[in-house]
Amino acid sequence: MSRGHALVHDVLVALALVLVIEGIWPFLNPDGFRRVLLLMAAEDKRALRIAGLASMLAGVGLLYLVN
Repeated sequence: MSRGHALVHDVLVALALVLVIEGIWPFLNPDGFRRVLLLMAAEDKRALRIAGLASMLAGVGLLYLVN
């Protein structure tokens, strides 16, 4: 497999894992998931952006530690 194909494969595997992991909570606890979504919808843009940034930084940090 060429380097380009390996990269595409790795990205697709990562995307598949994200979809599986993100689907666990609404599958196991749909009412709790709905409550959290409603709370998030009530937040202002700045709070959501800060939460998104914190999530991305945590992900980058975890990738750095793992690799």
